[in-house]
Amino acid sequence: MRDIVFTRSGWLPSAIREDGELKLMLAAGADANHDPRTFTFPISEAHLAVIREDLGRHLLLWSAVLPLCDAAGTRGRLDEDAAVALLDPILLSSPGDVDAFFRRVRWDRSRLVAHGADIGLLERGQLCAAMRAATEGADDKRAQQYHADRRRAERGVVLGPLDTGILRYTGQYLHGATIPRRLPDAVEPALLPQVMQVIDTAERACVGMRIGLDPRRGNRATDRHDWDRMAATVDAALRRAYPELVEDAVRTVSFLMCSEAADRARSTPVEDDDEVTDGHGDLGEGARKTVLSFTDDQGTEKKWFRDGPRTASAEFWEFVAERSTGDNEVFTIEDEERGEGIQLHFYADSVARITTVRPGDAGSHPQYRVEYCLVDGLGGYRKLVSAFVRGGCAALDQFGPWMSEVAEFERARRRRDVR
Repeated sequence: MRDIVFTRSGWLPSAIREDGELKLMLAAGADANHDPRTFTFPISEAHLAVIREDLGRHLLLWSAVLPLCDAAGTRGRLDEDAAVALLDPILLSSPGDVDAFFRRVRWDRSRLVAHGADIGLLERGQLCAAMRAATEGADDKRAQQYHADRRRAERGVVLGPLDTGILRYTGQYLHGATIPRRLPDAVEPALLPQVMQVIDTAERACVGMRIGLDPRRGNRATDRHDWDRMAATVDAALRRAYPELVEDAVRTVSFLMCSEAADRARSTPVEDDDEVTDGHGDLGEGARKTVLSFTDDQGTEKKWFRDGPRTASAEFWEFVAERSTGDNEVFTIEDEERGEGIQLHFYADSVARITTVRPGDAGSHPQYRVEYCLVDGLGGYRKLVSAFVRGGCAALDQFGPWMSEVAEFERARRRRDVR
């Protein structure tokens, strides 16, 4: 039989009488199903009297019991002896002794902050005095802000008013790992115009820049090179215009610009690379391919025909997005009719072009010329694929140097990788 003897609102521990015994009951931690666990331990009438009359002491006891509940894990037992040992020092001792006791035990600071404790006094170890401002209702956002400030302080970061406004505008003041958004209502009205000037500076810095999709990493992944390039551009512009901004503020604005550009890429139809000449001129209608074969490193094949509804580049990159994995990073485009193809090595940022020098006949094997070239990221791959589709291996000369010796190519690759 369990009866509630005394309770306060929220999650504060309640006094109960269970089978005639007075106990304190609280929900804390979680079980294997992520449901709150309930713990109890015995208390006396003297302890209950203080809990009834003194909200501050009630909260202090709760903050000291919570670490014991965490230590019990998902299925362990509460250390009742340790819990009972907290009662007299916290509920029945003088304020000075209580403050001294808390210097020797673990306690949950966030609960006290959420319930209105004076943070300055709390930081100085004057817990009983800090709890004079305590409230029965909790403000969890206050506790989140306190911990965010503490984490920044541990890194030596001191925010100015503009830094704070920027972090609040992007929604990253409390949680720096969240995706930034535009939240003008979260900024003090007097500060908002200055924040918007910073945002405008960032937007002007990256006008005309875009972050494309990277099919090597799936259907929705974005190009890391594009992301880094935009972030560096925004960072440089902000540091020139606002050298007083802390790294956290600069980074959150860069993150905002890049994440918005990435969202635009995901909602924009894929460009037809075949229609782009990249400033190298049109290779002529007769040079374009009519039938191509796409294959991956696991033997999957897909045919593209010129009279189909989509361009060769669009279908090839869709094939890559659907098939590319950590153990499937080699893709080939082959024109069997002309006896030529290119092989993309995503794991090494390189490509090989393969040309048939002599077809096999009368039982002999065909003879191929294989040449290798380094590739600068996804943009480089797109240009090569587009050029091959439009003009075959001959159209790739401009993207060299091409190396026929494997040893020479490996030396070039090693030199690039150490830069």
